[in-house]
Amino acid sequence: MAEAADAEHTADAPLLVKTPMVSDSQTFARAFRDMREGLHQRELWLSLGWQDIKQRYRRSVLGPFWITIATGLQALAMGLLYSTLLDQPISEYLPYVTVGLIVWNVISASILEGSDVFIANEGLIKQLPSALSVHVYRLVWRQFLFFIHNAAIYALLLVGFALWRNLDWSLLLVFPAILLLFLNAMWVTIVFGIFATRYRDIAPILGSMTLMLFVLTPVMWSTKALEDSVGGMSDRAKLIEIIPTFHYLEIIRAPLLGEPTEWHHWAIVGAITLVGWIVAILALKQYRARVPYWV
Repeated sequence: MAEAADAEHTADAPLLVKTPMVSDSQTFARAFRDMREGLHQRELWLSLGWQDIKQRYRRSVLGPFWITIATGLQALAMGLLYSTLLDQPISEYLPYVTVGLIVWNVISASILEGSDVFIANEGLIKQLPSALSVHVYRLVWRQFLFFIHNAAIYALLLVGFALWRNLDWSLLLVFPAILLLFLNAMWVTIVFGIFATRYRDIAPILGSMTLMLFVLTPVMWSTKALEDSVGGMSDRAKLIEIIPTFHYLEIIRAPLLGEPTEWHHWAIVGAITLVGWIVAILALKQYRARVPYWV
C-alpha cells in the first residue's frame, strides 16, 4: 500500500527539469555592452576625470595651467639644447620638439597609467556598480584634457614663429589623427590594464619599454637630419619605420607644422588600431568579469 501511495504521489508531482545556468560574462555581447554602458555613464567619468585634475592642483593659483607650463619649459629646454647640438635653427626645431612632446605625453600616459588603471581604482571597482570601461573612459578623458591644455603651447608657437604661413588645408588632417591617437589610447588602456592587473610584473616591464620607445622615437631628434647626412646614415634612417610610435607622431606633427604627410603612416596607424581593438575586445570578453577579483 505504501509503495502504491508513493507511486501515485510521484505520478501526480510535476517533473523537475534541471536547466543549466548560462552565463554571458564571457561573450562578445557582454564585452560590447560593457563599452556601451560605460559610454552612457559619461556624466560619471567626465566628472571623475575633471576632478582628478582639480585634485592634483588643489590650492594652486594657476591650477591646471601648470600642465602647460611644465610641458612648455621642458620643450624649451630640450629645444634649445638639441638645436645647438644638432646645429638646427631654433625657429624650426623648437616647434618640432614641442609638438612631439605633446603627442608623446599622451602615448606615454596611455601605456604607464593605462597599466595601472584598474589597480588604482580598486575601491570604485569593488563598491561602485558601474561598467569596467568607465575607468578607461575616465583615464582617456583626463589625458584629452591634458592634451588640450598643452595645445596652448602650440598656439603660442604658431604666432611667435609665424608657423601659420606654412599651413594649408592639410591642417584638417590633424583632427582624424587626434581621433586615432585617443582611440588607440583606449585599447592600450584596456589591454595593458587587464593584463597588468593579473600579472603585476608587467607594469615595470612597460616602464622600461616606454623609456626605450622614447629614445628610439624621433621626439627629440629629427629623421630629416639623418636622411640629409652623408654615408650610410640616410639608409639607416629608414629603420625608424619599425617603431610604431613614430607613425603616430608623423600623422599629427606633419599637419601641425605644415609639412606633407606620407600616406603609409596613416595605413600603418589604421592597421595597428584595428588589430589593437580586436585584442582589446577579446580581452574584455575573456577577462572582464575577473578584474574585480584580481584587484
